[in-house]
Amino acid sequence: MKLYNLYLSNFASKCRLAIYEKGAKVEVASIPGGDLKSPEYLKIYPLGKTPSLDADGVMIGESEVINEFLEDRFPAPALLPKDPVGRARSRMVSRFHDLYLEPPLRALFPQLAAAEKDTKLIAEKLAEIATRLDQLETTIEAPYAIGAAFTLGDCALVPTFFFLNVVLPMLGAKGPFDGRPQLAAWWAKVRERDAVKKVLGEQQEALGAYQKGVVR
Repeated sequence: MKLYNLYLSNFASKCRLAIYEKGAKVEVASIPGGDLKSPEYLKIYPLGKTPSLDADGVMIGESEVINEFLEDRFPAPALLPKDPVGRARSRMVSRFHDLYLEPPLRALFPQLAAAEKDTKLIAEKLAEIATRLDQLETTIEAPYAIGAAFTLGDCALVPTFFFLNVVLPMLGAKGPFDGRPQLAAWWAKVRERDAVKKVLGEQQEALGAYQKGVVR
């Protein structure tokens, strides 16, 4: 089983985090041809996105689908609660991340290196992110996203908060935990986990390489 991965991708990082938490026997592989649109990679996964998972010859895409598959394939340790309500709550966190929190952040990435910044877009997206963070502050249940257990919901949030910590101050905004004690407590707790430390370290290393013109 093989995960095609870019270490700087928060969605690929989401899957690596689940793999590390489970100690799953999944190879973490670089993108063939070194580019998501390379002929070598498009032959393997025509959508040309990361992550993708080669599950013994069957290609599976989309980070949340991959993580749900990993949960089914490697059920212990569990990253979804056993009860239906708990499972739904974890999935709601992941869905909130994918649909509402991550998109406005992604829209800001091109602005970081832009010669002329779009101040209107930056202001709008920063305001949207602040709203989403405030919403998350009122719904998260520390120590982890839905309470006592670390779940796939946490896997979704952690890699994106790495970028929120970097991007918001660069664009003149307050950090994501400023005035949000529940999120601050959650962040302190998740960073105690070995798998989280590993993923955050990989993201930091990949960011440093990217800034030097190297893609990892």
